[in-house]
Amino acid sequence: MINQINFVSNTSKIDFRKLNSGDNITVYYSIIEGEKKRIQSFKGVIIKIKSQTFTVRKISGEIGVERIFNINQTSIKKVILNKKGQVRKSKIYYFRKLRGKKAKIKEK
Repeated sequence: MINQINFVSNTSKIDFRKLNSGDNITVYYSIIEGEKKRIQSFKGVIIKIKSQTFTVRKISGEIGVERIFNINQTSIKKVILNKKGQVRKSKIYYFRKLRGKKAKIKEK
């Protein structure tokens, strides 16, 4: 029982209060495929942040890909803030329709 308490208390919590919509981040999370474990990264722009989840969008080729992450998810290893973005809204759903140079977000 003590080992489980120490494991939970030693896991590093990521401070999501510093992240906002429009920020460009990289999320590193672990994937288990059979007996193998590996760490995969997902780099994109935060579209929305709710109390327990945040949504990240990236463009892969010509197709937009969105991924919803749970804040308390144990498979998230680290989150790196690449650029701080400046947007007016907290949920930037209009970002889905933009292509090319219009899809750029100003830096703070």
